[in-house]
Amino acid sequence: MTEHTIPGTNIPMKDSESMFEKFVPLIQATNGLTLSQVCAITALEPSTIQNWVKRGFVAKPVGKKYHERQLARILLISALRDAMKIENIGALMALVNGSANCESDDIIAEDALYDYFCATVAKADNGMPALEDIPHLVQETIKDYIPPHAEDTARLADALCVMSYAYCSARYKQEADALFEAMKGQ
Repeated sequence: MTEHTIPGTNIPMKDSESMFEKFVPLIQATNGLTLSQVCAITALEPSTIQNWVKRGFVAKPVGKKYHERQLARILLISALRDAMKIENIGALMALVNGSANCESDDIIAEDALYDYFCATVAKADNGMPALEDIPHLVQETIKDYIPPHAEDTARLADALCVMSYAYCSARYKQEADALFEAMKGQ
């Protein structure tokens, strides 16, 4: 079985508490992360992140520094990119929070969205819940969510289901690939 990492990163997952809180002290201590620091956390190439910013999927860095909002969005995109087209991820993020460069249209803070996503996929024993369990896990995860508008809870739940299905499908593919490679080596 492959090692579990915090979704969207190359950092091992040790527990299921707030995942994003692990990054906040680093962001605050450095007054934002540099591109190279974001790359170290995510194992992404600088050109990939810069492309996401250029295409409007991630808010522009402020003074060449990435803050909580940008890092959370990068982590979400990174976690989903093995199972979804980047354009679809961008469209999904826009359905939840509108423009990456504007917070006024958000129904949830990016870091809270990331934490809800991580909590949903971590609720199963092995981090890969059964397909039919995901809607229930999402509802359980967002039970404390207070929406700006009544319809926002359903939109958030649907988006988290899409994200969880995509993430889990990528994880199952990784497991299948690892097993296949082990079989070839026998």
